[in-house]
Amino acid sequence: MTQPSDPFKPTSKLSLSSSFAPKSFPKLHPLSLPSSIPKTSLSFKLQSSSQPQNPNPLPSFDLTKNLISVLRIIPDWADGVKERGMRQSRTLYNHEQWVHHRSSLRHLRHVFSSLSSRVILSLVPPVIAFTSFAVLIAGYNSAVSLHWLPGFFPVLKASSLPYQLTAPALALLLVFRTEASYSRFEEGRKAWTKVISVTNDLATQVISGVDISGNHAPLKKALLQYIMAFPVALKCHVIYGSNARQDLQSFLEVDDLEIVLNSKHRPCCIIEFISQSLRLLKLEESRRNLLESKISCLHEGIGVCEQLVGIPIPLSYTRLTSRFLVLWHLTLPIILWDDCHWIVVPATFISAASLFCIEEVGVLIEEPFPMLALDDLCKLVHNNIQEAIATDKIIQAQLTAKLRNHSKEHSPNGWPNS
Repeated sequence: MTQPSDPFKPTSKLSLSSSFAPKSFPKLHPLSLPSSIPKTSLSFKLQSSSQPQNPNPLPSFDLTKNLISVLRIIPDWADGVKERGMRQSRTLYNHEQWVHHRSSLRHLRHVFSSLSSRVILSLVPPVIAFTSFAVLIAGYNSAVSLHWLPGFFPVLKASSLPYQLTAPALALLLVFRTEASYSRFEEGRKAWTKVISVTNDLATQVISGVDISGNHAPLKKALLQYIMAFPVALKCHVIYGSNARQDLQSFLEVDDLEIVLNSKHRPCCIIEFISQSLRLLKLEESRRNLLESKISCLHEGIGVCEQLVGIPIPLSYTRLTSRFLVLWHLTLPIILWDDCHWIVVPATFISAASLFCIEEVGVLIEEPFPMLALDDLCKLVHNNIQEAIATDKIIQAQLTAKLRNHSKEHSPNGWPNS
C-alpha cells in the first residue's frame, strides 16, 4: 500500500547553489581633459545639457510685435503728415494774401481743403479709435437688448449728470491750454521782431557811422556780412532739421563759415565775430557803447528763443488735458446710450473731432518758431541791409555833388561868381 504524497512537498530537488561566477570589471581610470579646455566651458556644457532645450520657441513675441507694428501704421502716417507740415516754409503776407484771407468764400475754401489739412489728418488715429469704441459699445448694448447674449450681461448705460457737471471743467481746461500755447507763440513772435529790428538798426549804425578810409573798407564789409548772417544762424538754431551750411554759405566766406559750423553755438559765434570786428574799428567811445548795447539785445533774443524751445508748457497740464479727453470719450457712448442709442456713434465722432482738434492746435503752436515765417524774415533783413548800403552810396554821392556845386557857385572871398 502506497503512502499518499504530500502535495506541499516538492517533487524535485532544487539546488540553491549557482554556477555563476562574477566577472571582474575593468579598472576605471580617471578621465584626463585637455589642458586647452577651460573649466568654465565644462561647467557650461554640463549645465546646459541638464536643462531641456526648446529648439522651436513659441512665436508669441513675434506675433505681438507684428500686431503692434500693424496698429501703428495709421499713427505713424499721421505723425509723418504732421512733421512734414511743420517743416513747410511760411511766407509773410502781402496785400493780395490778406484780401484772399478775409474773403467771404473762405469758409467754403476751408471745408474743401479739409482733407489736406495736417491738423485734421493728425486727428485720424484718436477719432477712429473712439468712434470704433462707440460702435463696439452700441453693438454690445444692442445684442443685450435683443437677448442675443445671456441674461447676466448688463446694458452699459449711466446717468448724464456727471457729464453736465464736468463739461465746464473740460471747456476751461481746453481754453487755458490753447491760451497758454498762444502766449508762447506771441512771445516767440515778439522775440524775433526785436531781433530783426536790432539787426537792422545795428547794420544802419555801421553803414552810417563807420568810416571806410584807410583799410577799414574790407572790415566794414565783413562786419555787415556777419550782421546779415546772424538771423539766419539763429533760425537754424531754433528750427530742427535746418541746413546751416546751405543757408549761411551766401553770407560768409569759406574760412568764416567753417569756424561757425564747427562751433557748438553758432549764433554766439557770429556775435563774437561782430564784437571782434567792432574792436578793430576806430570808433568813438559813445558810438562803440551804442553798438555794444545792440549786441546785448541780440544775446537777449537768443535767450528768449532758447527758453521757448527748451521749456514747454508744464507737462502735468498737458497730460491732464489728454487724460481728461480720453476718459470723456471712452465713457461718452455709455452716457448717451439711453437717449441716443446708435446715434452715439456719430455723436462720439463729432465730439472727438471737435475737442481733439482744439487740443491739437494748442500742441502745434506751443513750439512757435516753425509757425513763423523765419525764412522770409531773414531774406527781408538781407534785402533791407543791401538796400541801405546802396542807398548810402547814392546819398553820399548826391550830397558830395551838392557840396561841390555849392562851392563852385561862390567865390573864395564870399562873393558869388557871375
